[in-house]
Amino acid sequence: MAPHRIASAPDGATPLRRYSDTAEAGSAVVIRRYSTSFGLACRLLGPSVRKDIENVYALVRIADEAVDGAAAEAGLSTDAVLGQLDRLEDETRIALGLGYSTNPVVHAFARTARRSGIGEDLIAPFFASMRRDCDPHGHSDASLGDYIYGSAEVVGLMCLRVFLAGLSVLPAELARFERSARSLGAAFQKVNFLRDLGQDGEELGRRYFPGVDPRRLTEAQKHALLTDLRADLDAALPGLRRLPGTSRRAVALAHSLFSELADRIEACPADVLVRTRVRVPTVVKLRLAAAALAGIGPAFEPDPAGSAQRAEGRAA
Repeated sequence: MAPHRIASAPDGATPLRRYSDTAEAGSAVVIRRYSTSFGLACRLLGPSVRKDIENVYALVRIADEAVDGAAAEAGLSTDAVLGQLDRLEDETRIALGLGYSTNPVVHAFARTARRSGIGEDLIAPFFASMRRDCDPHGHSDASLGDYIYGSAEVVGLMCLRVFLAGLSVLPAELARFERSARSLGAAFQKVNFLRDLGQDGEELGRRYFPGVDPRRLTEAQKHALLTDLRADLDAALPGLRRLPGTSRRAVALAHSLFSELADRIEACPADVLVRTRVRVPTVVKLRLAAAALAGIGPAFEPDPAGSAQRAEGRAA
């Protein structure tokens, strides 16, 4: 049997290259449409790193949308949503092995995962947390910790593997990076819990914080939750300060944006917070982006250990 001939397109791209480029272009659209904050931070990344982070975000977002109302609005039952998550996870796992998927978002993610070392150890807990969102029971302290790890901390670890791809990092330094990535992911998730407290409780029937009634949040409870998430933001700084090049600036901007959100949540009365979603005005986002580009802020304090350097082809 004669081997199949792979024809090039007029622009010289092979069919796989054209498909992969199209899939990754779709991932860029997802982040622009769903998150102005992360989209803005991504724009500070070098092109190749940006593409990989967009690919990670797109997979995470489509899974999140399945449990946050899009599937239910389409008429799917809880069991049907769980079935969709199972299929998406299976598609992702298979694509990691093959390097190809007919689902463009999964295909783009698999390309990033294969070149960055993202594996089942991070993918499985993520999908487990997405399934937990279909469970109407409230969280205990233990289950909330597991949920935050799978829904947010592993996403931070995925991004870290992209940032460090091609670098030689000592085990102690890698542990520092991973602690920071997990802390930052946890802080981001807790900020979003507070921003969406009313909507999550009323529309989705979720109670993330044990002992907190979303309809009756008190100022004392809000203060305690903010103290906890700010500790996570502080714990993220040691590793953040050692990130290479553009990755450091982009993550610093994300850190600043969520710190700003925390400040605005603190200024918002608890009884108002449960009825509104706190946002950062565009002009403030642009000011924070300018500071990140200029290397201004807590993420840029001198680090005697020095910053990791991006391998050739991934430099700032």
